[in-house]
Amino acid sequence: MRKARFFTSAMLALAMVGSAWAQQAPPAADAAPPPKEYNQQLLVPGSWFHGVHGLAFNKDDQLFAGSVIGQAIYRVQVDSGEVDRLIEPPIGMADDIAFAEDGSMAWTAFLLGKVYLRRGNKTIEIANGMAGPNSLAFGKDGRLFVSEVFLGDALYEIDIKNVDKPEFKSIARGDLRRVADKLGGLNGFEINKDDGFLYGPLWFKGQAVKINVDTGAVEVIASGFTTPAAANIDPQSRDDLYVVDTATGSVWKVSLTSKARRLVATLRSGLDNLAFDSRGRLFVSSMTDNGIYLVDKVTGASRTIVEGKLAIPADLAVVSENGKDTVHVADVFSYRTVDGGSGAVSDVLRVHGDTHAYPIGISIGPKHVLLSSWFSMTVEKVDRKTGKLVATFQDFAAPVDALEETDGTLYVAELASGNLVKVSPDGKTRSIVAKELRGPVALAQAPGGAIYVTEVAAGAVSQIDVASGARKVVADGLAGPEGIDVGSDGRIYVAEVGQKRVVAIDPATGAKTVIASNLDIGLEPFPGGPPALVPTGVAVGKTGAVYVSSDRRNAMYKLTPPAP
Repeated sequence: MRKARFFTSAMLALAMVGSAWAQQAPPAADAAPPPKEYNQQLLVPGSWFHGVHGLAFNKDDQLFAGSVIGQAIYRVQVDSGEVDRLIEPPIGMADDIAFAEDGSMAWTAFLLGKVYLRRGNKTIEIANGMAGPNSLAFGKDGRLFVSEVFLGDALYEIDIKNVDKPEFKSIARGDLRRVADKLGGLNGFEINKDDGFLYGPLWFKGQAVKINVDTGAVEVIASGFTTPAAANIDPQSRDDLYVVDTATGSVWKVSLTSKARRLVATLRSGLDNLAFDSRGRLFVSSMTDNGIYLVDKVTGASRTIVEGKLAIPADLAVVSENGKDTVHVADVFSYRTVDGGSGAVSDVLRVHGDTHAYPIGISIGPKHVLLSSWFSMTVEKVDRKTGKLVATFQDFAAPVDALEETDGTLYVAELASGNLVKVSPDGKTRSIVAKELRGPVALAQAPGGAIYVTEVAAGAVSQIDVASGARKVVADGLAGPEGIDVGSDGRIYVAEVGQKRVVAIDPATGAKTVIASNLDIGLEPFPGGPPALVPTGVAVGKTGAVYVSSDRRNAMYKLTPPAP
């Protein structure tokens, strides 16, 4: 997973409300029956992965794919497109995967800062404390090398000679041999079995390089890429280095002999990795489209192996015009819209093609769509008319959602500080409106210019008076409240993730009505990560339909009121 800045997991260790969630007493025998729940429709179907990153074939030509946010490693049948999960969360969060000659599989757990090795049915943690372990590869002699990118910038060797001995212990970062540092973002790389040199891309320098793994000496092979993400050597020619550029969606071929480069294919932005099978067939992954594609090295044509309409849908917002809803989606690797009638999905901005932030929160203001991200520590303003990114505000303490007022003022909820922050339209002036919010996740406009906020660590929805900062609890006893919106009826609609349901809340009394249950929502966080890793979004259209993101299935629900 790619990020320019990252919020450390230690700052996100928020206390979750556990057994304190209240149990409701059963209704009396003569109580009125509960109201009917809304009708559920899967408006956008689900997909595998949660952003697909590392790719690698084993010696039996089986393809394996890693997903950081999905925290799992998958096995993919390239002929049928069938997928099954091999390594479970959280240790499976592979940003890259590599196989040794003896069949051992190694991978990097990016957010955990660890590296794992699997031999047979035994999984061993072999390194820890790393700053964003990203790519890795085995040399011909079985030596294992791993790079840090985005959270660090170095290349290390992990000594695995004694890994099978009972006394072996995971090696701390400070005890690893550092081959080189300050490289410029050494991403998906490979070690040439012929000459023993490492070949890979430098993300921040736009280069493909050759590195001596013994001395750390670097030689530039090719330059002029926009954001090169991975490079592998064609096993058929042994002289051609293939490079994927995530910003342009292009695949390049570079001759190791002449250093000449040629454009092979152009797909869409968001490509992240590549792998060759034993026949020399080229496969590439797309984090933005949850996709794996077979690319013809001669014609540049591509064939879809597996793909998703949404990558990791998080927060939602909706615009209703002429009886039609358009749902706006913070899809982590993109900003997309969904037609509320047909479910058709359209791109607005793609990460690394149009923006370098990873949207988690989304709201629609008078002039702008606001995209918030605790991954990249940013709040972005997108012009509602043009769909163009017009401003990026940085240096927040893990922003999770934001609202825009008519005068352009922004209110931003910070997960790390627990503050609601007032921000001037130009982003230069900031002040704290409210403190000690207990795990804020999502915001919604309340009457009188106030703001509703869901507090996941408190199991509550609060109302904040932005003039005085006064806070009033509107509803409590909620199990993991995340997404929130206000309907035309004045009720507050909340995704109660801990109960896998959506409730409508009367803000005057706090009374709750379950409108949908048994929803597949609530993607599990990784150890030390934020409690609402990917917030479940809720948006209420003027049509009366309620839209809910399924972060577990990469899908979207449409809930419609039952017939009277």
